[in-house]
Amino acid sequence: MFTGSITALVTPFRDGVIDEEALKGLVEFQIENGTSGIVPCGTTGESATLSYEEHNRVIELTVETVNKRIPVIAGAGSNSTKETIMLTKHAQKAGADGALLITPYYNKPTQEGLYQHYRAVAEEVDLPLILYNVPGRTGVNMLPETVARLSEMKNIVGIKEATGDLKQISDVVEFSREGFTVLSGDDFTTLPILCVGGHGVISVTSNILPGEVSEMCRAFFEGRVEHARSIHYRLQPLHRAMFLETNPIPVKTALSLMGRIREEFRLPLVRMNQSKRARLVEVLRNHGIDIKEE
Repeated sequence: MFTGSITALVTPFRDGVIDEEALKGLVEFQIENGTSGIVPCGTTGESATLSYEEHNRVIELTVETVNKRIPVIAGAGSNSTKETIMLTKHAQKAGADGALLITPYYNKPTQEGLYQHYRAVAEEVDLPLILYNVPGRTGVNMLPETVARLSEMKNIVGIKEATGDLKQISDVVEFSREGFTVLSGDDFTTLPILCVGGHGVISVTSNILPGEVSEMCRAFFEGRVEHARSIHYRLQPLHRAMFLETNPIPVKTALSLMGRIREEFRLPLVRMNQSKRARLVEVLRNHGIDIKEE
């Protein structure tokens, strides 16, 4: 169920609160352009600075707007197992099709601690769960052997892998049970991960180019590998631009330049440095993206 191009959706704000109309517009933009799924309240959705009430509302509104047209995978992870269970239970109650659970950050659990964390959630919540390994954000790397152990649990169905390490990701594919879904967590590595047995991407770039990221995945699955490769290289400048500064600053700036959201962040995130913003505008224009304002 969780394959292809899945968008790690931004959370739009207006005057310090969630811009619900803009959020609904973003969801429709994704569906109209062939996105295979949506992840609200992930890292790209600024989940770290949403209150519980805001977090829950974003998931509820996304589920309501999608209306079962494509899967919704709710971001529900935390560095507290108890809090993760609470958020995941809400995601299930809200009607999400699955939950994306980041490895606990800051407290740096051992591999056994990671296993017990995810096991506890899986035993408490009857919802398809996707692990999320992103050592650059969390300070801990979940090893392929740990992922393989967790893959034996019936409702742990996949992993978003954002190590950028193709050897590790190949090991995850090799060691995990048959049918376990492996998704790229970095747009740069989507095509290489597909080539070693992966199933898709949870993408930042697809916020602004959902059709192209979806077409790359679709072309690969249909055996049109050369076409997929050409899209991969055409998108590379955009992928790099999305990380000119900390995600989601560039992608939200791009969406505001496209007229889809207000250019607003929640502290401690702030607007882009002017020189990097100018570089972002240049990359967007070079790709043929219509800029509404600068």
